[in-house]
Amino acid sequence: MSSKVRVMEAFAPSCDVVSPLPSDHPPIQPPRVGVLLLNLGTPDATDYWSMRRYLSEFLSDRRIIELSPLFWQPILQGIILTIRPKKSGHAYQAIWNREKNESPLLTITRDQAEGLQQAMTARHPDVSVAFAMRYGNPSTESGVRALIEQGCQRILIFPLYPQYSAATTATACDQAFRALMKERWQPAVRTMPAYYEHPGYIRALADSVRAHYATLDWEPEVLLASFHGLPKENLDKGDPYHCQCHKTTRLLREELGWPEDKLRITFQSRFGPKEWLQPYTDVTVEELASQGVKNIAVITPGFSADCVETLEEIDIGVRETFLEHGGQNFAYVPCLNDAPGHLRFLADLIEEELAGWLAAPERAAAAATAGSR
Repeated sequence: MSSKVRVMEAFAPSCDVVSPLPSDHPPIQPPRVGVLLLNLGTPDATDYWSMRRYLSEFLSDRRIIELSPLFWQPILQGIILTIRPKKSGHAYQAIWNREKNESPLLTITRDQAEGLQQAMTARHPDVSVAFAMRYGNPSTESGVRALIEQGCQRILIFPLYPQYSAATTATACDQAFRALMKERWQPAVRTMPAYYEHPGYIRALADSVRAHYATLDWEPEVLLASFHGLPKENLDKGDPYHCQCHKTTRLLREELGWPEDKLRITFQSRFGPKEWLQPYTDVTVEELASQGVKNIAVITPGFSADCVETLEEIDIGVRETFLEHGGQNFAYVPCLNDAPGHLRFLADLIEEELAGWLAAPERAAAAATAGSR
C-alpha cells in the first residue's frame, strides 16, 4: 500500500473504501492541523523609512483609527508620518535586540512559536505551529501560506491577546481572513476566543508576580496592572476590552490573596485629544509618588510578550516618572513571554480549542510514519 493511501486511511477512519490516487495526480501533503500565532507587529529596523512604513500600515487600519480615510490619510501621511517615525524609532532603539537585529517582540514571539511547536509535537505530531504579525514582518499572509504548504487543512487562528478588542483581536483575524481569501483550497478555520479569565492564565500571572517579587530585596507597596489603553468611545460602542481587563485584575488579586488597594488597574499608551480609558498609568504613578508611596511594581497582563509598550514605555518611561516624583524603588514584572509555565498553559489552551480536530494518538502516529516513507 502506498504512503498516500496510508495517510488517507489514517485521517478518514469512517470511510469504507480508500482509493489510491491516480498516477498523474499532483502530490498531496499528509493532512495536518495548523496553529497560527498572531501578534501586533514590528518594524524591520529603527530608521526613519522603516518606521514610516510600519506606522503607515498600523495607523491606516480602520480598526485602529476609526475615521474616514478621506479625512485621516492627509493628516497621517502629511503630518504624523513626518514627525512620529523619528520619535518611535528612538523608543525602539532603546530596547532593540542588537544581537539579532530585531525587536524583542519578534524574538519572543518566535521563541513562543518554537516552544509551542515542541510541546504540540510531543502531544500531537500532526500539529504545526507558525507565527506572524498583523503589521510588518513576517506577514500574516506568509504565516497562513506556510501552514497550508505544510498540508494544514484545518487552522486555528490564535491572536495573542488575553483580552478581546476590535483594535487587536478583531483586526488580527481580519488580516488572516484576507489572506485566506487568496487560497483556492481554503482550510477549515477556528479562532481562539479571549482567555482573560482562564484559570491557567490567572495562575501563570500570579506565579510570575510571586517569582519576580522573590528576586527583590524590598517589598512593593502597590502593584499596578497596566493595560494598553483605548479611546473611551470604543467602550461606549460596545468593545468588551475594558470589562475584561477589570475582570483579569480582580481574578489576579484574588489568586494572590491581596486586598484591593495593593493591586490597582491602570491604562497606558494614550495619544491624541480624545478621552481614553482611565485611570492613566503615568498620572497614577505621579499621584502615588506625591502621596508618599516609595515602592511600586508594574505588571502588564494585556501583553503576551514584552515589546516597546512594556520595555520602553513602562520599564524606562514610567520608571523615570516615578523616581523623578519622589519614588525610591520601581520593579517591572516581565510579560509571560516564553516562560515554561506560560508555554504549558498556551499548549493546554490550544489543545482545548482543537477538540474534535486532533487525531487520536495512534492515528497521528500512523500518519507520521506513512508520511515519512
